[in-house]
Formats: sequence, C-alpha cells, structure tokens
Amino acid sequence: MQEGLTIGELAARSGVAPSALRYYERLGLIRAGRTGGNQRRYERSELRRVAFIRISQQVGISLDEIREALDSLPESRTPTTADWTRLSAGWQGRLDERIRMLTKLRDDLDNCIGCGCLSLQRCTLNNPGDELATEGPGARLMLRGAGKP
Repeated sequence: MQEGLTIGELAARSGVAPSALRYYERLGLIRAGRTGGNQRRYERSELRRVAFIRISQQVGISLDEIREALDSLPESRTPTTADWTRLSAGWQGRLDERIRMLTKLRDDLDNCIGCGCLSLQRCTLNNPGDELATEGPGARLMLRGAGKP
C-alpha cells in the first residue's frame, strides 16, 4: 500500500472516532494496510465506505447488513457510482417503509401529546388485557396503521 491516511487523519476527515474506526476494521467494514512499523494506513477510498457506514447506521441499518452490502462491492478497484447505486437500491423499499413508520409515529405523537391520552379508544399504544399479544410483539395497532400486518 502506498502512503495512505493514518487513523487520526481518517478520523479527522470522516468525523468518526479512531475507536469506532478500529471497531469497523475489526468487523471487516473497512480495511487498512500496515506500515513497516505496523501502523494502520487507509486508502482514501475508505472515506466513502466510512461515510456509507455512518449514514446507513443513522437510518437504522444494522452493521451486519452494512457488512453484507459492502462485501458485495469489488475489492480489486474503487467502487464506482454504479456500484454504490446498485448497493443502495436494495434498501429502497425498506427505507420507504421506515419513512412511512416514522411519519405515522410523528403524527400519532402529535395526537397523543395534544389529547394527553384521554381517548384510549383511539390510542394506538393502548392494549387492555394484552389482547393483541396473539398478533405478535410490539405496538400492534400502530404497526397496522403503518401498513404492517
């Protein structure tokens, strides 16, 4: 590997703590070469991978899913725009569903805060006697309203 970024430089450029970068490397999300003195050196292309990891985490994608997606990128060359487009297209439906759920949550929170939960007949969190347990875990009424079964 030619002269690359040190872990401090990658941290400064990416806004990610060195400890998180070491963790990402341990998980196989990013790769570093080593100098003769065993110091990490990162290619500049790792900046894009770190940015992808961070934004994916912020929208709720797990590190396991991120690793699976990154593993689909070519190792022999820097990924192209087409590679990144293909990779992210697989998450389109899931992100759309998350947007629907967040919108529903936001709207229902406005209603709950506005009424102070005085209308338990309409409340999507109310479940007297745990009657909805047979339908599965979580806030079943809220999930129904977000397009979930």
